[in-house]
Amino acid sequence: MATGTPELQPPKFPSVKSLSESSALTSIPSSYTFTTDPSQHTALYPKDSIPVIDFSLLTSGNPDQRSKAIQDLHRACEEWGFFMVINHGVAESLMKGMIEACRGFFDLTEEEKGEFEGKPVLAPIRCGTSSNTSLDKILFWRDFLKVLLHPQFHSLNKPPGFSEVSLEYSQRIKKVVEELLKGISKSLGLEEWYINKAMNMSSGLQVLVANLYPPCPQPEHAMGLPPHSDYGLLTVLTQNEVGGLQVQHQGKWFNVNLIPNSLLINIGDHLEVLSNGKYKSVLHRVVVNRKATRLSVLITNGPSLDTVVAPAPELIDESHPPAYFGMKFQETFTLSPTNKHHGKSILDQVRI
Repeated sequence: MATGTPELQPPKFPSVKSLSESSALTSIPSSYTFTTDPSQHTALYPKDSIPVIDFSLLTSGNPDQRSKAIQDLHRACEEWGFFMVINHGVAESLMKGMIEACRGFFDLTEEEKGEFEGKPVLAPIRCGTSSNTSLDKILFWRDFLKVLLHPQFHSLNKPPGFSEVSLEYSQRIKKVVEELLKGISKSLGLEEWYINKAMNMSSGLQVLVANLYPPCPQPEHAMGLPPHSDYGLLTVLTQNEVGGLQVQHQGKWFNVNLIPNSLLINIGDHLEVLSNGKYKSVLHRVVVNRKATRLSVLITNGPSLDTVVAPAPELIDESHPPAYFGMKFQETFTLSPTNKHHGKSILDQVRI
């Protein structure tokens, strides 16, 4: 029989934001402490910028300009898997409005946010902290909001204006993604509408993901998100002025510094499958800092849920046999029901 006074449990916080704002916080709880190789914390600044694609040239009526932009897109996809897009036609005020709308959500009371917590992976609206607090052995220094935008549009009635700005932003991003996929199709030697049609993008899954990374008293021991790749075809990111995103390139980690008002695009796991490994999804992670809150807004763009994603037959021959099994896009979410962020966990299960 146990004797003595019961051990005091540390107070539980429903979000990293509330934990970060606690006056008692001087060090992070052990549940948030990552133990990694110190050398893995080091990140470089690339000598050359992450590739930049001029969207106005990609959509130009001038064949020479468009051809050069498609070549640039090919190099960016093949060498980095990440690239910035400039002159994309999405208004700066809309991008900033989307970030502020998401900030407004995170500033709601814990009770107001509570109705969306603990929902399943494909729930129309869900929020939480870390990735999956019931299964994560170590928690990430991150709060999130996820909203399904397409094929059926869902939104929040709080904060005011969220619904209007998220609808306009999602529609603008959808047009940018459509044009990028046309260019990527051409860069792979396919007909320009190939990916949009084969992946049924008119019924494709589009999800808004907002990530909040509050200041952390011990950033060297915490992780915003660990190294992972994204599901889907293309992820489109915008952020506030606070950095923290790092990309793995040729075995080394690089800090990502965005050109103001650019969109950051990265290749998803399912584009790697479709291209039969010619274009690869890339590991990336988020580090945190002591002083400032990072807020990023991602739009993930994938096929329709019932689309089978497999290597394009035109990209398969004797020299290039299929490297992946075909898989219904919806199975992505049953293969990884925890929606965990770790390495290339989805691709590992479909490689031949």
